[in-house]
Amino acid sequence: MPRSPLSDFLQGSADAPILDVRAPIEYQHGHIPGALSFPLFTDEERARIGTTYKQVSQDKAVLLGLDFFGPKMSEMVRQVKKLAPNKQVRVHCWRGGMRSGAVLWLLELAGFQVQLLEKGYKDYRRWVLQEFERPRPLLVLGGLTGSGKTDVLHALRTQQQPIIDLEGVAHHKGSAFGSIGQPTQPTQEQFENNLAAVLSALPEAGPIWVEDESRTIGGVHVPPPLFAQMMQAPLLVLDIPREVRVRKLAEEYGRQDPAALAASILKIRKRLGGLATKEALSAIGEEDMEKMVSLVLDYYDKTYSHGLESRPITRVSSDTCDPTVNAELVLQAMRKSGFSS
Repeated sequence: MPRSPLSDFLQGSADAPILDVRAPIEYQHGHIPGALSFPLFTDEERARIGTTYKQVSQDKAVLLGLDFFGPKMSEMVRQVKKLAPNKQVRVHCWRGGMRSGAVLWLLELAGFQVQLLEKGYKDYRRWVLQEFERPRPLLVLGGLTGSGKTDVLHALRTQQQPIIDLEGVAHHKGSAFGSIGQPTQPTQEQFENNLAAVLSALPEAGPIWVEDESRTIGGVHVPPPLFAQMMQAPLLVLDIPREVRVRKLAEEYGRQDPAALAASILKIRKRLGGLATKEALSAIGEEDMEKMVSLVLDYYDKTYSHGLESRPITRVSSDTCDPTVNAELVLQAMRKSGFSS
């Protein structure tokens, strides 16, 4: 049986799609980035087999599985021919056991070259968690809300600086307004899988830039070992005048759905206070985005500034939110401070 260790499996040919033969609910919870859901059993079938295994016997569970598998075989082969016209595929299940073994047998019988993941998705998840433990030469880019930190990160990338865009991976901008205009957030497990793929592609040498974040980004959290490294890494903070940040945010959010903005205001109404909440909602209705932003910044600026009190920082002053200009300024500060490797 052509079982492959994880490293060989992940580095397999791009012409060989990864088929995840676990049940749909397992795939939805978390999967290898780029893998296709190709379930051997439906969620209901998997549940029935599991119940039979626990309450009757392994032999009966295997027979039930074969009852479900048999009628599907020809259609599965037809589907894989469409997915992999060159007849090369990679296959995995949870542990590299009976489900992937059955699909391997079927596809090899049909003339496919099949690479099977030894130890399955369980081994992949072990690797994902290990990626967050690896020490990395991080540089953290901070700044008050509206400083354009994410834009600067991407400008740094155009200058061949390695970056980790946590908000991009999380599909969330981190604040109460962070989900507006964003795709649905991944599950925690899928966030970790996608993030591990980003980390594994980074160079060994640093520095590696990452945006200053809280532990949670919307509905997901930064893995604790990585977050601990971020808290210990050098922090460069962009100092952008408040009026510049207000204009930038007002322009961004002025293009968004007013109802979504109002819902976001209501999420933080206890922290804003009754009067500020009422005024911010009125400002949305009056299309006065600068007033709305200014009211909200009072809260976010205090919160972020408080979080900086116990951390050594290098301040980088700028009078613009132009990401190209600010990327050059933080690079100069990096070199001056001796953070480059």
